Amino acid sequence: MSEDIAQQLHAAIASKLPDAVIEVTIGSPGHYALAVTSAEFADKKPVAKQRLVYSAIAHLMAGDAAPVHAIDKLITREP
Repeated sequence: MSEDIAQQLHAAIASKLPDAVIEVTIGSPGHYALAVTSAEFADKKPVAKQRLVYSAIAHLMAGDAAPVHAIDKLITREP
């Protein structure tokens, strides 16, 4: 199940940031860590970079039965 959700996270981010290199690490149930490298982050402040990623995965975090409860660590990098 966690692997399936990790793949969904990867796909959702890739659809928003097609050039991105994405690493998804599975933590405790419902918890994940993300490292995203994208040229799209150039000239953006850290909060703007995080918003881009969170907007891509919001549907996986919405509602009481959401498969993703938390992103424990989010690293955003430029290539």
